[in-house]
Amino acid sequence: MTILIQSPCSASYIIQHGIKNWPIWESEPRTFESKYDSKEICLILEGNATLRTQADIIYNIKSGDLVTFQKNLHCTWTIHKRLKKHFRLGD
Repeated sequence: MTILIQSPCSASYIIQHGIKNWPIWESEPRTFESKYDSKEICLILEGNATLRTQADIIYNIKSGDLVTFQKNLHCTWTIHKRLKKHFRLGD
């Protein structure tokens, strides 16, 4: 399982997919485990984090990144700076 990052996400993609209408999730700095029961796509609006997969692959995400988490992915989030993102679950 991998994490796909498009950096930076283009304004035309954001408009075309209606990303600004997606729900918002926010978190203060912390570390936690996450398992994705369905695909998730998110646009990082603020902050940054490090993601570590079970295969020990490390990804760094930041404001402006479009991030795709595949279904059945397990990873550890370490949020370094308050994070805010738009997100969509499912295909």
